[in-house]
Amino acid sequence: MKIQIHTTNRLPIADCRLPIDFAGDAAHRIGLKGHRKSAIEKAFTLVEMLLVVMIIGILAALVIPKIVGRSEQARTTAAFADINGGIKAALGAYEVDNGFFPKSLQDLLVQPSNAKNWHGPYLDKTPVDPWGNPYIYYFPGKHNPGSYDLLSVGPDGKEGTDDDVVSWAK
Repeated sequence: MKIQIHTTNRLPIADCRLPIDFAGDAAHRIGLKGHRKSAIEKAFTLVEMLLVVMIIGILAALVIPKIVGRSEQARTTAAFADINGGIKAALGAYEVDNGFFPKSLQDLLVQPSNAKNWHGPYLDKTPVDPWGNPYIYYFPGKHNPGSYDLLSVGPDGKEGTDDDVVSWAK
């Protein structure tokens, strides 16, 4: 630092000039506020943090209850679609080709000895419901004597309970 003394009207004045720091660090070192913010000015306040946490909590309280019950409903819908979609179509194709429905779902995969006009396999693999249980097939059906009954035992795995997904219910 270079100090020069000037006289104006016979009073000495000291000229103390600091070296210029083009990086902008000199103003920060001597406590001058430039374009940089201090660490405290960059941080979030407690009120802002609490506000964000409260908003996230409100959103979670609204969204989570709607999502929780959907997985079981989706499984029931998938079982219904299997029964009234893919498996029904395979059984219908078998019946058209052979003139009768199969004795078991296994007949859709492997040609039985009594199916002379079999054009299968009608399914890729033995169908299982969304809960991992095999679909239950009856021919002739108990509820549809001229056709078949197809059902999923549902989440409890027991046939004849209220959670069964069945082909005869509309």
